[in-house]
Amino acid sequence: MTRPLPPRRGRLPVRLRRDPVSWERQRPAWRDARPALIAAALARAEARASGNWYVVGATRELRPDRPLGRVVADREVVLWRDARGRLVAGPGVCPHLGAPLRDSPVCRGTLVCHWHGLALDGGPFAGWTPWPAHDDGVLLWVRLDEVGGEEATDAPRVPDRPATGRALTAVYTGMGRCEPQDVVANRLDPWHGAWFHPYSFADLTVVSAPGPDENGDSAEAAAAEMAGRADAFVVDVSFRLGGRLVVPVRAEFTAPGPRTVVMRIVEGEGEGSVVETHATPLGTDALGRPRTAVVEAVLATSGRRGFPVVRRAEPLLAPLLRATAGRLWRDDLAYAERRWSLRSTGRFPG
Repeated sequence: MTRPLPPRRGRLPVRLRRDPVSWERQRPAWRDARPALIAAALARAEARASGNWYVVGATRELRPDRPLGRVVADREVVLWRDARGRLVAGPGVCPHLGAPLRDSPVCRGTLVCHWHGLALDGGPFAGWTPWPAHDDGVLLWVRLDEVGGEEATDAPRVPDRPATGRALTAVYTGMGRCEPQDVVANRLDPWHGAWFHPYSFADLTVVSAPGPDENGDSAEAAAAEMAGRADAFVVDVSFRLGGRLVVPVRAEFTAPGPRTVVMRIVEGEGEGSVVETHATPLGTDALGRPRTAVVEAVLATSGRRGFPVVRRAEPLLAPLLRATAGRLWRDDLAYAERRWSLRSTGRFPG
């Protein structure tokens, strides 16, 4: 069961300077980060339906004249926009002689194979059949029923997020030798933040966490599930901006699906901002080890009057947001890879 939340903090300005607790003087978190609690939250996340939808990349990665090629669960996927601008997805192997369609051009909405000129306009042709696809304005999704094995849905369950026209948006993509569950488990362990990432976080306290025995049977739990806020981990944390400059916020972590964790700032500077972490299975490498893509979308917003000016600088700021996410994920993918190695082989990763 969750513990009662302490009184909420007032809105704090970004210019606040204070002395964060030094790394070695933090309160140890290992007693609270119980393996059974994290495993139970992961199991409940994995039991939630995905409708067989997988995130494959960022909307901005898809150019009008070139397709986007991805691999999901050892299946080549190609995506492009047809003559009406609609997103099209399907097998990335040409049905003629197996050419990689990701390397072929798009001519007026038609994907033309660069080996022999077979043209695909997005409809079934010559044994090639499209797969359902969805563009939510930030991320691209493809539905793979054979891979997911669940009851299919018409569209993915996109988390609640700020409107893209009012948010500063950036998408980071990385890859690790692990399974999606290792990425999700990492995000369902908020206790490691200030210990493992002291360059980004300070003064981290988990003020509310779901218990390992919560089964979602109560009316309250069912309502939380419907609102997409079941199994919430609530955290008070200070983001480091440089030197002693920090921004204290309250954040909430939820797992609305088996391969997605959402962090939402619920109080403090940037209230309403969202970080969506999506884990997509890629398949196995030459040694049989699983590979997983991490596609993380940051949608930052603010109620400050000057934020529209900041948002107009998105071309300059988005690379900085991606670099920040990349630094965190270099550490967290090592965490996820080690977790997979110890779980699957009992050995340390080599």
